[in-house]
Amino acid sequence: MLRRVFKAFQYRDFRLMWAGACTSTIGTFMQTVAQAWVVLQISGSARMLGLDTFLANIPIFLFSLVGGVIADRVSRRHLLLASQWVQLSCAFTLTALYAVGVVRIWHILALSFIVGTAQSFGGPAYSAIIPALVEKDDLPNAIALNSIQFNLARVIGPVLGGLALTKLGAAWCFGLNGLSFIAVIISLMMVQLKFEPQGTGQSILSSMQQGFGFIRKQGAMVGLIGLAFSMTAFAFPMIVFLPVFAKDVFHQGAATFTILLVCSGLGSVAGALIVAALGNVRNKGRVTLLMLIVMGCLMTGFALSTNLIASCVLVFFSGAAMLSAFAMISSLVQLITADEMRGRVMSVYNVAFRGGMPFGSVASGWLIPMFSAPKVIAANAVLMIMLSAYFFIFQRRVAEL
Repeated sequence: MLRRVFKAFQYRDFRLMWAGACTSTIGTFMQTVAQAWVVLQISGSARMLGLDTFLANIPIFLFSLVGGVIADRVSRRHLLLASQWVQLSCAFTLTALYAVGVVRIWHILALSFIVGTAQSFGGPAYSAIIPALVEKDDLPNAIALNSIQFNLARVIGPVLGGLALTKLGAAWCFGLNGLSFIAVIISLMMVQLKFEPQGTGQSILSSMQQGFGFIRKQGAMVGLIGLAFSMTAFAFPMIVFLPVFAKDVFHQGAATFTILLVCSGLGSVAGALIVAALGNVRNKGRVTLLMLIVMGCLMTGFALSTNLIASCVLVFFSGAAMLSAFAMISSLVQLITADEMRGRVMSVYNVAFRGGMPFGSVASGWLIPMFSAPKVIAANAVLMIMLSAYFFIFQRRVAEL
């Protein structure tokens, strides 16, 4: 069973990328904890917290399509290295600003936008690299294990970030995040890629059109991308506004926020382990839609709960359901995409998946002061249930995958 769950680790290059990415993502979540709390302290506004998330993710929506075209034309390794250096520089800049006591909210917002821009070019390259590290039959397992590193970091990062924030200060969280990017840079220098993109004389616009044409011909691909957008638009605000639940619902501080974030991360790790154990399971589309419906029900329970222990349990299982659905959707997209189109297709997928975050976060951040966080998150959950049920009953292409 353990060999089946961790099958993709038999590939040396996948292990290297996994370790580097996990180290870097731990640093990212350390900064996420500190940055969310600093933004809330400086501004005192849930809307500003939503705006920070919006600016961090809107570049994915704006620039990922261009990033995907470039990922199919130049070395994906070099493109991803450039992205890491930019993010490293931003982390150290925020460290210096905070350490000397001159940081302002606009500094944080501007740096979030720059980091998001770097990720909009690095994201398609990273997504396109993963299939080049393993055999096709082991790709679903590799995607699930990659999700585990991300969500394991969601557990470790907030714990370390919460400790560093309360004991050492936010500057340590920002600085350690900067150092963590070195792990990815080292792993990228060591891996051997099986596929390198070939140059082309086509314009960027023509290459984009080829990518869209490929997606339209795949039938269910449009539905998968629509679900990815909806999942993050409706579900991700629950994670973004955990500080608001900690402060306004439970009347606690950063420690409670960290506990809720860790529970969500642990649930996501559990969900990823289940998907990894299942491997190349049949009926992925049907399983995905069922998980989204379950996730919506759990989110509703969390939004309406006023008991901290019950909320921790609910956020744990909602994280498991969310990750299971995400891993299934990502596997389906990767399995039906050709290597030469992977950068463009994954850029469209990233636009949908990451694009839902800023729109959902800023909309929820605008509504929460008027209706309260529990009501807004509960409404999001109901919309997610309704949309998933529509795809399950009426629009059957995804359910038949």
